[in-house]
Amino acid sequence: MDHEAEVAGIGVGSGPDGEEVPAVVLRARGELLPIFVTADQARSIRGGLIGEQFDRPLTHDLLLEMVTEFGGAVDSVRIDDLADGTFYGKLAAERYEDGEPEQFVFDARPSDAIALAARLECPIHVSDEVIDVAGQSPDTIELDDDAPPRDPDADDLDTGRSGSSDVDDDYRYR
Repeated sequence: MDHEAEVAGIGVGSGPDGEEVPAVVLRARGELLPIFVTADQARSIRGGLIGEQFDRPLTHDLLLEMVTEFGGAVDSVRIDDLADGTFYGKLAAERYEDGEPEQFVFDARPSDAIALAARLECPIHVSDEVIDVAGQSPDTIELDDDAPPRDPDADDLDTGRSGSSDVDDDYRYR
């Protein structure tokens, strides 16, 4: 069974070597699902969430513009597998030809799919199996309510500051 998820925010988690790594955190089935991403992916997801526009399109903006121009639409995003610590996702899309919908499903990295979903406000679904393995109770997330909000116009995602939080989150994942 799939559960609809929402982006709870973008925070910082500890990687395998103890280094700080950006993570997008989804909320589904009452649990939090942290997914480690690169700083560029975190910036793109954050940009989609806050509606940040650039003079020139970023990759996810370009892809959406191309899909739309070719008569397609992204319907939903699904994170449906987790193997060896790697999340796997799919993007459901459709295109109308002669008034008839044609359905497509594309393999996608969850970070890319979430970045697209954030721009479109389309549903994100997560399978029970993924939540069972990687979901965490909200009690396991260290809240960082005292951290000053991050400047959304900053060029970088500063993951090296202790206690830093992105403007879109209210937690610090450890």
